[in-house]
Amino acid sequence: MVSFSVLVEKAIDNQVVSFPTDTLPALAVKPSHSHLIFELKQRSYEKPLILMTSTVEEIWQYVKGTSKELNIWQDMANKYLPGGLTMVLPASSLIPSTMNPLNPNSIGIRVPNCSIAQEILKATGALATTSANLSGEDPLTDMSGIASKFPSVYVLDYENTQNSGVASTVIKWTGKTWDILRQGKLIISSLNQI
Repeated sequence: MVSFSVLVEKAIDNQVVSFPTDTLPALAVKPSHSHLIFELKQRSYEKPLILMTSTVEEIWQYVKGTSKELNIWQDMANKYLPGGLTMVLPASSLIPSTMNPLNPNSIGIRVPNCSIAQEILKATGALATTSANLSGEDPLTDMSGIASKFPSVYVLDYENTQNSGVASTVIKWTGKTWDILRQGKLIISSLNQI
């Protein structure tokens, strides 16, 4: 378990780190080193990582769409982010293909509603993230459990009371409408009538 400053330093140095969010604690690494998370979790490349940013404004450089699409995406983001929503959108050239090896043109993006996570992301820049568990196992919800399971990961020494223990809701932009890929804690009522 490490302090805030050590965790930020290690993340900037391309090491895998773990910190709390509003949903589940995250395993995180610089997007250019996404392969480290796939190896650590023994994760299939069919399951892409999520890009986490500290603010909604930061999202837009990582995606590309028409001005009409951007307006729709921004409306959705302004309504539900920061929060337990992941939006899967067309990826810009800033997203390394290693984040989503089987579909590098697409990226899931979210902003956690958790002050410590936002502070870390502000200091490190956007990070490639996923839940803290081996593939196929239940996500770990406490920091000490993560530290024991993943001894090579720099885990924030922080007792988190903010996480819901439920994954984010994932919606994907199809080009015309939104599809729900995973129902999480956040319930979105009128998905395509924004």
